[in-house]
Amino acid sequence: MIGGRVLDLSALLAFAERRSVYADALVWTAVEEDVVLLMPSSACGLAWARLDDRARPVLEVLLGLPVAVADDLGAGRAREIGQLLRGRDGRLDIAHAAVCSRQRGWPLVTTEPESYAVLDVDLEIEPLI
Repeated sequence: MIGGRVLDLSALLAFAERRSVYADALVWTAVEEDVVLLMPSSACGLAWARLDDRARPVLEVLLGLPVAVADDLGAGRAREIGQLLRGRDGRLDIAHAAVCSRQRGWPLVTTEPESYAVLDVDLEIEPLI
């Protein structure tokens, strides 16, 4: 069975902005050990929008790694996210990451573990330090 991690928006920003030694270690260990890094496309789009010109090339390197996989926000995935968000206050990118993590059974890497509480979903969270 192939293992992996789901990186949410906050994890992408932490890596691209060079704010977390743990994020660096996680990414480069994943490359060395062939661990898949799954990134929801909704988080990738928001990261591109929020990062400054110095950090965007770092994100581009991350997205181009051989272990990097983007989870597209197609019709089926949109339905799953919508079902998770129904009746709740929550962000699309947070729900997208939660659906990816739950579906694959992989830990979700984030600097904002509290953001997932509103979804009331049992997830394995790996907080970035």
